[in-house]
Amino acid sequence: MKYALVGISCLVLVLAFVFGSRYYKDQQVQKYGFMAEEHPELFVRQHSQTLGSDDAKVYLVEFMDPACETCAAFAPFIKQMMAANPGKIKLVIRYAPFHDGADNFVKILEAAKMQGKYWETLDVMFKTQNIWASHHNYQPERLWQVLPRAGVDIEQIKIDMHDPAIAKIIEQDMADVRALNVQKTPGYFVNGKPLQTFGYKQLYQLVQAELEAKYPK
Repeated sequence: MKYALVGISCLVLVLAFVFGSRYYKDQQVQKYGFMAEEHPELFVRQHSQTLGSDDAKVYLVEFMDPACETCAAFAPFIKQMMAANPGKIKLVIRYAPFHDGADNFVKILEAAKMQGKYWETLDVMFKTQNIWASHHNYQPERLWQVLPRAGVDIEQIKIDMHDPAIAKIIEQDMADVRALNVQKTPGYFVNGKPLQTFGYKQLYQLVQAELEAKYPK
C-alpha cells in the first residue's frame, strides 16, 4: 500500500508538471501573439535587415549574433525553407550579441550594409567562423583576413563600424531582446509566436503551421 501511494504521488507530480508546462507554453504563445499585434515594432524595427517578399504572410524573426555557431548552422536550413516556399516567408534579422566583444561583429556587419554587402558579409562570417570565432575564441584579426571574400572595402568598414547610428541599432535590439525575454541565440519568433522547444524539426513545424494558416489550400 505504501509503495502504491508513492507511485500514485509520483504520477500526480509528473502529470502536474506536464500540464503545467503545457499551460505555460500556451500562455507564452498567447502573450507573444498579443505583443506582435499590439507592439509589432518589438519584432521588426525600421532598421531591421530583411530577406524575402514584402507580401509574405509569414514573418520569421531571428535574434542572432554573427559569432554564434548555432546561428550559422541554422542559416542554410532557413534558406531551404524559404526556397521551398517562394514569396511566402520573410526573414527578419535582429541582434543579440550576448558575448563579450560580439557587438563589434555586429558593427562590422552593419558597416558592410552601408556598402550594399550585408548578406554577402554575413554569409562569409558564418562560413568562416571556424577561423575567427571557433568555440567563442574570438580572433578579430583573422576575420579581417577573410572579409574581402564578401567584396567589401575593409578600410571603409573599419571607419563606418564606429558610426553612432550603428551603436543605437544594437542598443534598440538589445532593449527588444529584454522585452521579449530572449535568453540565447538564435532566438526565433514566427508571426510573433516563439520557438519554445529548440531544434530544426520544431522550427520547421512552427513555420509550417503558420504557412498552412496563412496560405490555406
